[in-house]
Amino acid sequence: MTYLPEPWWPTALLAVILIGDAVISIKPPKFIRDCLDGVQFPRDWWWTLVVVKLLAGAGLLAGITIEGMALTTNIGVIAYFLTAAYAHIKARFLRQEFWLNCLGMLALSVAVLVWSYIL
Repeated sequence: MTYLPEPWWPTALLAVILIGDAVISIKPPKFIRDCLDGVQFPRDWWWTLVVVKLLAGAGLLAGITIEGMALTTNIGVIAYFLTAAYAHIKARFLRQEFWLNCLGMLALSVAVLVWSYIL
């Protein structure tokens, strides 16, 4: 069994989406601000989410050729969005941002893992 993503393009797509998310999170639009405020994530720490998403995107892209890296990073991305879902539930912030952004990205991350490594 190989630990390179096959097909590779869902992993690349997830990486591009995460990097894009990181870039727009530098000066977050209203829906991201509402989401982070809704789960009471301290504004002084918002920059950490940009770093995490950039590193995840880089790990996914590098993992297209470095065996095991994309798999490990994909699992980390799933853990990240599971943690975000927990924060939403704990804060009782279950508005549209939770369903579309958080659970949507969690579903995409799981789908990439299944498609690229299990099927």
